[in-house]
Amino acid sequence: MAALIQLEVVTPKGAVLSEQVEIVTAPGYAGVFGVLANHAPLLSTIKVGTLTYKRDGQESVMMVSGGFCEVSSNKVTFLVESAERGTEIDADRALRAKERAEKRLAAAVAQQEKIDRVRAEAALQRALARLKAAGQRQAK
Repeated sequence: MAALIQLEVVTPKGAVLSEQVEIVTAPGYAGVFGVLANHAPLLSTIKVGTLTYKRDGQESVMMVSGGFCEVSSNKVTFLVESAERGTEIDADRALRAKERAEKRLAAAVAQQEKIDRVRAEAALQRALARLKAAGQRQAK
């Protein structure tokens, strides 16, 4: 059996996940990074994307958005704005959110309406991450 590391995912609403895992892969601002048992201490910022983790050969996926990660003493803790397990994501709702965000961005580019482009781009990134975590293929 592979060595395990404690994975904790916490949002402002409370703990979302606490589990012993073999590997964690996360979306850092400098790029995707992985954490195994006995990893060196690390601090990283986290961007919107998918966090994957593996236990007993089973891979699980979560959508996470903005926050921080700390690796220390064989434990990896994610403090993020939001987190959703891929199995709990409503893919149809995420697809509708993606389509709305794309329309808002297109309107902003065409200058048809005043819109907060940053908010629309963030909404699109969250929708894409939800679709990916839910196992859906998305067209860009």
